[in-house]
Amino acid sequence: MKAASPLRLGVPFRRAALLIVALLCAVSMVPGTARADNPIVQTIYTADPAPLVHDGRVYLYTGHDEDGSTYFTMKEWRLWSSADMVNWTDHGSPMSVATFSWASADAWAGQAIHRNGKFYWYVPVKDRASGQMAIGVGVSDSPTGPFTDAIGRPLVRNGEIDPSVFIDDNGQAYLYWGNPNLWYVKLNPDMISYSGSPAQIPLTTAGFGTRTGNPSRPTLYEEGPWVYKRNGLYYNVFAAKCCSEFIAYSTAPGPTGPWTYRGTVMPTQGSSFTNHAGIVDFKGGSYFFYHNGALPGGGGFTRSVAVERFAYNADGSIPTITMTTAGAPQVGTLDPYVRQEAETIAWASGVETERSAEGGMNVGWIEHGDYVKVKGVAFGSGARSFTARVASAAGGGRIELRLGGVNGTLVGTCAVPGTGGWQTWTTVTCPVTGATGTHDLYFTYTGGSGYLFNVDWWQFTGGSGGNLLANGDMESGTTGWGASGGTLSSVTSPVHGGARALSIDGRTASWQGTTQDVTAKLTNGKSYTTSVWVRAHAGTPSAKATLAVTAGGTTTYHQLTPATPVGSGGWTRLTGTATVSWSGTLTAATFYVETAAGTDGFSVDDASFQ
Repeated sequence: MKAASPLRLGVPFRRAALLIVALLCAVSMVPGTARADNPIVQTIYTADPAPLVHDGRVYLYTGHDEDGSTYFTMKEWRLWSSADMVNWTDHGSPMSVATFSWASADAWAGQAIHRNGKFYWYVPVKDRASGQMAIGVGVSDSPTGPFTDAIGRPLVRNGEIDPSVFIDDNGQAYLYWGNPNLWYVKLNPDMISYSGSPAQIPLTTAGFGTRTGNPSRPTLYEEGPWVYKRNGLYYNVFAAKCCSEFIAYSTAPGPTGPWTYRGTVMPTQGSSFTNHAGIVDFKGGSYFFYHNGALPGGGGFTRSVAVERFAYNADGSIPTITMTTAGAPQVGTLDPYVRQEAETIAWASGVETERSAEGGMNVGWIEHGDYVKVKGVAFGSGARSFTARVASAAGGGRIELRLGGVNGTLVGTCAVPGTGGWQTWTTVTCPVTGATGTHDLYFTYTGGSGYLFNVDWWQFTGGSGGNLLANGDMESGTTGWGASGGTLSSVTSPVHGGARALSIDGRTASWQGTTQDVTAKLTNGKSYTTSVWVRAHAGTPSAKATLAVTAGGTTTYHQLTPATPVGSGGWTRLTGTATVSWSGTLTAATFYVETAAGTDGFSVDDASFQ
């Protein structure tokens, strides 16, 4: 029930703040005026961004400032991810102070990294036994967690904070941290132990700039190192001076120095007296993450994460970056014809998120006039219908589908009934007209008083023509694809076309393979044609493409593979056509690639189903 949810705390405070944001945004919604997308999370306060690029997505690990905080009151870490830098999916809290049995408080700034098929998250927490700040390590098989304590004790403890982790080209990993000093250790390949002892990096004015007015802190270095390598040059981007902080950086020919101070990245600005940076390259662009106090009610203890796109200067130096409300531009578009989580959001007003009984998160605390914006939705030749998974312990309400603004063109309205519980889910569908081309999509929620309903996910049914498979070229990693068994991954070699393909290994049965849900895209009685390229990891592939359609409790299997595939450079093209028809209610339709026999791994690329 909602009343029992820990996320219910502080809602009135935050709701009042977000209503102010909604009013400001409504004023700016005139033709030709872009909506603000910074801060990139509006449902809670976030801080200390640590981006990680993996498998075609940016995973953004953050801290969580509690509502109304007057200190760094932080009990958990949070996680978001995006494939386009503007629509961010909320993955909830995959790790908290309680993850570490030896810790008592302070889920402060950390960083995650991927190695050896696992994800390691280094964070500072207060060690209960000593009362000192210490660095713990969380570990998970997935970037979205859940994370567990990797070693059951601190990795290192000297009372200092803000770990940053980096793996050099030769495979040597380094952990940096520190305030007021700057420390490092060489991590062992297991990433949960280290060689030697922690060593200090000399904080010289030549290496980290000159601070005035504080004899005990002669250099600008304050905290929050972010260390990485680009074109053979090592960068250390850090929070400088105090207080208020700005972001500065130094460079070096090696991972431990000697460092040379290079200047300011982001000047002191915004209403937070701290700042914390993270930098990544993603899909051809460079991105600078930071935090400020830009949300209503925000400040030094109630911060919000934002992002800017930038380009390095020709000599490798970082330009001066200024905080904006516009944020980074979108990379690509969002596909409405695959299932999208309701908590995938570019901008939200009034709503919050919570754990869903059906897995993942859902959008909740919806009241009349609240809305969610999703940016750059590619409807193509047109959408026919809209489907959403909803729940309501009240009388329900309506989801208005609007293009371009909260009062923009209305292309559909879906009625949401009462379901008898906030986690008692049902699926609703409504017709859509006029949704063509690419637009910002607004879910405007309407109804009576009080809380109306929750939304778990949504999906549109497409018009005629075009590839019905999301990410059919596999260039966005595993986005849109799943596995019925084994391990699915995105690979850069071998590929049939483009830069990426999918690989599936660890199969234990011939029917296990790559899958994609196409339930909302099928038309009863229509013929569909497939083309998909497959390459066996050993020998000759016995792969086949299949469409499984479940309706009225019966599953029908349509084989989409000809007798004689066409080979090309080790790849085999599977093609076929089938007419799909069913009786009763269609409940599931899955496109998948399996093998006629055997469990060898195989790769898949350039798939279409239309």
